[in-house]
Amino acid sequence: QVQLVESGGGLVQAGDSLRLSCAASGHTFRGWDVAWFRQAPGKEREFVAVIGWTSGYTAYADSVKGRFTISRDNAKNAVDLQMNSLKPEDTAVYYCSARPSGDYEYKYWGQGTQVTVSS
Repeated sequence: QVQLVESGGGLVQAGDSLRLSCAASGHTFRGWDVAWFRQAPGKEREFVAVIGWTSGYTAYADSVKGRFTISRDNAKNAVDLQMNSLKPEDTAVYYCSARPSGDYEYKYWGQGTQVTVSS
């Protein structure tokens, strides 16, 4: 079973920055898509950003474009999400997810890390 572990969440003020990390245990991300999703209270889970590990392709939700940056760290076999200019509406549990590139569904999920942005 692929294990994904998120870290880096916390409580910050609007305008601050956080850096989240998604690490895989016993698995290489090579050939996989690795994405971040988030879910706020009372709302559905939504896509945030994705990176193709091998290709380097990245894509972002419009709500975070220009503020968030997703990147890969080959040495650590991890995917990071740098979040700048945080807004209260960014408050959510952030989940890391992964799938083999070309698959329809994200099958592997981490436990999530809480990000809270105060106004």
